[in-house]
Amino acid sequence: MTEGPYAGVRVFLADDHPAVREGLTLRLLQECFVVCGEAENRAELVAKIDGSGADIALVDLSLCEESGLDLIPDLRSRGIPVVVYSMHEDADTVYWALARGAASYVTKRESSAVLVEAVRRTLAGERYISPRIAAVIDCAQAQDKTLERVALSERERQTLELLGRGETNADIAAALGVSVRTVESYYARIQVKLGLNGMKALRKFVISSQRPR
Repeated sequence: MTEGPYAGVRVFLADDHPAVREGLTLRLLQECFVVCGEAENRAELVAKIDGSGADIALVDLSLCEESGLDLIPDLRSRGIPVVVYSMHEDADTVYWALARGAASYVTKRESSAVLVEAVRRTLAGERYISPRIAAVIDCAQAQDKTLERVALSERERQTLELLGRGETNADIAAALGVSVRTVESYYARIQVKLGLNGMKALRKFVISSQRPR
């Protein structure tokens, strides 16, 4: 096998599925990377990472009962760039991961070649967003522009903000000094203006619109 420019680069794997770690190890070895350590939860990663000499880490976002999002700042504080490798494909999770310091994001439904490209680009100091995730972000940004174009009243915008915080109809009514029925009328008007069908679609829309930038 001809050694490339990243031969010997040390990769740490954080994933709670042994079979996934085994598959990643085999694929990375094909590219002459070295898997220098593995962890299935935060405690194991913290115990191993400092002695691993890792140059980069691949991190899943579902680690047993823990969130891999919490690992990203730990790794970044050590100067180790993070490639998220996850089944999560929603815009909120992607933005949260990037906000926490992830350098790149790849979904597990993409090919191993995409993941290898993400590792290479991240090592080169670039941010890499996989094709599936790029499409998700494009859709979310289009949704943001839709909200900007729609002429919502101040009360309707306040209602959306409170809904996005997870407030109940009664809480929103109390905060705005109106009845629950009035809040429901705001929902109906907002749905018409945004072209949405039902409360489920409205909740999904408002949560995405309020993700971290």
